[in-house]
Amino acid sequence: MAENRKPPAYQEYASHMLANISFRSMDLAQRGLLYTMRLECWANESLPSNIDTLSNVLGQNIKPEHIKAVQSFFQIDESTIISPELNDYRQHLEERREKQSRGGRKGANKTNSKARSSDKTESSGNLRVSRRGSGGFLVKSNPEKQSQNQRNKGKFSYKDEDGVDSLDSELYKPASECDRCIGEGCGWCDG
Repeated sequence: MAENRKPPAYQEYASHMLANISFRSMDLAQRGLLYTMRLECWANESLPSNIDTLSNVLGQNIKPEHIKAVQSFFQIDESTIISPELNDYRQHLEERREKQSRGGRKGANKTNSKARSSDKTESSGNLRVSRRGSGGFLVKSNPEKQSQNQRNKGKFSYKDEDGVDSLDSELYKPASECDRCIGEGCGWCDG
């Protein structure tokens, strides 16, 4: 279910990382290790702190001096390496998601209670919105009310008594009567 998925990404400001003196003092290999470990911590929440196991997980030969270079970004104990910054951010996303979920449920309850009360007023001729999943239309009209189109069906014609549509006669004037081209032919008249 989508609600149980972990957040797929974390947001990071480049200027914040570039301003960090610990990051700036690293060489490129150490920066690569740092980012690889951060990505692993985001995807898996932690890494093993045992050097041999960590080397196997990362697919590189990791030495204690490598860990020493990146340790200011992680919390390392005897069994795991975690990123407190990423864990805090993950927690923030989960709290925000929960607030959104509560807000969505609250809004749905409000909408559904309005729909239930409008079900009672259906006999008064008002439009009502049915609940989703009911198999019905989203908007239903009262069958007692007849639409204007149905009432006027067959009773009105756009043609005058000579059988000429007044719109046609206005659009297609003879060239001599055309106000636009004065008989020279413009596409609005017959000329």
